[in-house]
Amino acid sequence: MSVVGWILLAVLGVLVLLLLIALVRTLLSGARRAEWKARREPEREALYSEKLSRMVQVETVSRRGAVQREKFLAFHALLAELFPLVHERLEKTEIDGNLLFRWKGNSDERPVVLMSHQDVVPAEGEWLHEPFSGDIADGKVWGRGSADTKCSVMAFFQAVEELLAEGYVPEQDVYLSSSCTEEIGGDGCPKLVEELKRRGVRPFLVCDEGGAIVEEPIGGVKGHFAMIGVLEKGQGNLRVSARSNGGHSSYPPKNSPIARLSAFVCDVEKHSPMHADFEPEVEAMFGTLAPYGPFAYRLLFGNLWLFKPLLKKLLPAISPQAAALLKTTVAFTMQSGSDATNVMPQEATLTMNLRYIPHQNRKASNVALTRMAEKHDLSVTVLDAYNALPPVKIDSAAYRLVEDVIDEVFPGLPKCPYVMTGGTDARFYQQICDACIRFSPVVYGPEQMKGMHGLNENVDSFSLPGAVDFYKAVIRHNQ
Repeated sequence: MSVVGWILLAVLGVLVLLLLIALVRTLLSGARRAEWKARREPEREALYSEKLSRMVQVETVSRRGAVQREKFLAFHALLAELFPLVHERLEKTEIDGNLLFRWKGNSDERPVVLMSHQDVVPAEGEWLHEPFSGDIADGKVWGRGSADTKCSVMAFFQAVEELLAEGYVPEQDVYLSSSCTEEIGGDGCPKLVEELKRRGVRPFLVCDEGGAIVEEPIGGVKGHFAMIGVLEKGQGNLRVSARSNGGHSSYPPKNSPIARLSAFVCDVEKHSPMHADFEPEVEAMFGTLAPYGPFAYRLLFGNLWLFKPLLKKLLPAISPQAAALLKTTVAFTMQSGSDATNVMPQEATLTMNLRYIPHQNRKASNVALTRMAEKHDLSVTVLDAYNALPPVKIDSAAYRLVEDVIDEVFPGLPKCPYVMTGGTDARFYQQICDACIRFSPVVYGPEQMKGMHGLNENVDSFSLPGAVDFYKAVIRHNQ
């Protein structure tokens, strides 16, 4: 046998050995089942559902460029009615419709911020229940904002209300924060953060929306999991422009603006310049979920040390959700051209929305797309962009506190770090806090996930008592 033959045989032998090691590790590790179920507490469910219902009935749609403070002041008036002790005993600050409450504790060394937004997205289309009806039916509270995220606002206000009624005094300062511009990426939360910076407050923990108690977080992984958001991707909007001399559509030239833009879109779709890789937080997520999946899932994701190169190629090709976890994504969202059907455009544009991953962040992603655009005689303008944010350390004291609270309030519920592919207000708090954890203690099944920003948004009433208890426990545990 030739030297090359011996080398190939040795390589094959090593591969077989590695596969055997992975197989044995998978067999020895065994399979797990996520069997947590929510406790039913009918009286509390009814009380909390009624409060959330009334909050949903106040329409709080935020709109770009509109001054809407009076609308949100009406919502604040309802909050004062629903949570009188909070408004009587906490220090309230209102800034242009955005809310900040301080509950003074015995110490201000490790303050905690509980936050979620008041505003909601528009409600269009035909709904089973009117979008601002707040109907309570079929064991659910229906309406825009019920799940995203007035349920969380209700839960932490109610948590403080109940603790105040008990005469409880927190060991550490507690802040309740709620902006009215989250859905439009507005300046509401930054104003609250600036106020805290002015006061010299540096939170130990910020708990915002993002992850949740998710049913079947990844296809094939059955059961409920506490998906704790520890990393939020960056975001950018780029405009791509193509220019020409225009002209009549009866004698169209080649390489017209729209043709060049179309070629560019196809080029990006077929030859994406975005590289897939596993961030440490993504590895931790798949590794945590692996024992709960079928055998093939346990073999592949339980042995990333071996199968990572294969999965980097395979996952983005078969799942948009997996692609979003592994690389910067590019979505073509808007396009414009001529204003007349028979006129060639002098300029045509399209807009790309990017979600940046840390290993190929804003600069690298934008440069890669700009180079591709230049090959098609196009120009690129960055409208706005910010990098992926530093992740929460999974071994930090704040993360462990959240894990301990989940174990106490939801015994038996598996916990898993999670990567946020969308955006939250918590990113603004990262100026003053190292542990901005994205986790809403509410159960979201496929129906709830589909309804957020879509039709028939709702939240299950059975998940509301656990949400209230979660926030109470966060306050109690922060010693």
